[in-house]
Order: sequence, then structure tokens, then C-alpha cells
Amino acid sequence: QVHLVESGGGLVQPVGSLRLSCEASGIMFNSHTMGWYRQAPGKEREMVATIGPHNRKMYGDSVKGRFSISRDNAKNTVFLQMDSLNPEDTAVYYCSARYNNHDWGQGTQVTVSS
Repeated sequence: QVHLVESGGGLVQPVGSLRLSCEASGIMFNSHTMGWYRQAPGKEREMVATIGPHNRKMYGDSVKGRFSISRDNAKNTVFLQMDSLNPEDTAVYYCSARYNNHDWGQGTQVTVSS
């Protein structure tokens, strides 16, 4: 059974930083494309960043230059470093693992507010 457990969310002031982590189990982590998506109230879920098995990275336009995704295959963990946060980044952030299936974590709330 696939488990994706996110951590690191919380309340942060504008221009602050947060680092999200997602630990995966029940999958062949090295073979999966791992990613972060987010959903704000009243909006559709959008891709934030993905990282492939060979470390190819893709970012959503709104986070390019501010967010950075990385993975530690030895720890089955994917990270999202978020810098220069602004209120528009407020959302529930979901970890995803994609190979044949697309699996999701429960989500972690990120709130950017002064």
C-alpha cells in the first residue's frame, strides 16, 4: 500500500521560507516521478514542481526562481524548498508519486500571511 506523508507546512510571513518534505513507502521510489501540487480555496489543483527518476525537474510558472524540488532516494523522500513566499502561495500542498498510477498524500497546509 502506498503511503505519502507530507510535513513542514505552517504559517509563514510574506518573503519568508518553508521546506516541505514527503516520505514515501510502498513504492519503488527510485522509479517514480515525484511531485508537489497545490490547491487554494476555490481553485483547481495545480502543478508546483516535479522531479523525475533521473532528476529532471519541472516547475509551474508561478514558482520558477523561488521554489526548488529535490529528492533523496536513500531516504525515499522528496523535498520542496520554498523561498520568497507571498500570500498567493497559500494553499494545501500535496505530494504525488507517479509511475503507472498517480498516488497522493493527504496534504499539508501552507499559509502565507502577515
